[in-house]
Amino acid sequence: MKDGNKLCVMVQAAIQIRVNNSEMEGTYIVPGVQNSTDGKCDNNTATLKIKVNEGSISLTFFKNDTSNVVFVRDVAVNLTYAFKPGSPRSLLKKNESVQLFSMAISHSYSCKSVSVFMGHGVFLEFHQDRMQAFNFTNNQFGTLDLCKADQPDYRVAIGVGVVLLILIIIVVVAYLISRRRRTDGYQAL
Repeated sequence: MKDGNKLCVMVQAAIQIRVNNSEMEGTYIVPGVQNSTDGKCDNNTATLKIKVNEGSISLTFFKNDTSNVVFVRDVAVNLTYAFKPGSPRSLLKKNESVQLFSMAISHSYSCKSVSVFMGHGVFLEFHQDRMQAFNFTNNQFGTLDLCKADQPDYRVAIGVGVVLLILIIIVVVAYLISRRRRTDGYQAL
């Protein structure tokens, strides 16, 4: 989304809305080519509204200059769709108590899969997402900040390596002790 000629929000993601409650059940997949965007950019907030034939999805980004972080502060879904066969029903949900997709200023955020609980069995899901708000260089995504789930975790490999090292040391010490005992039992003639 651009504010004049200046790019302020860029989002690439597969988005779907999953509903599972007593009134509705099903999944709505946001079409990638049939949507348009709208929004508003200020110094510290940027709102991206993704419009589809059935309604819209909104993300509000907030830039905190003190902590040098950008994140999504609230998400909203306004959709009229037939989740169950029959007549379409309205779904209007907003979650203003989130701090999603945290990234350093001028960095981009990426995650394989994120699910945002909207309340009453409604989930807004992002898959293979990459997004950034504010401080673009040459209208390109900035340095990548991965979500915690996608960051490599070397703790298991380090743990296995330490255990193997300890076992090797134990075997070597046991060998040296047993070799020494064998030579102590013999006497020279």
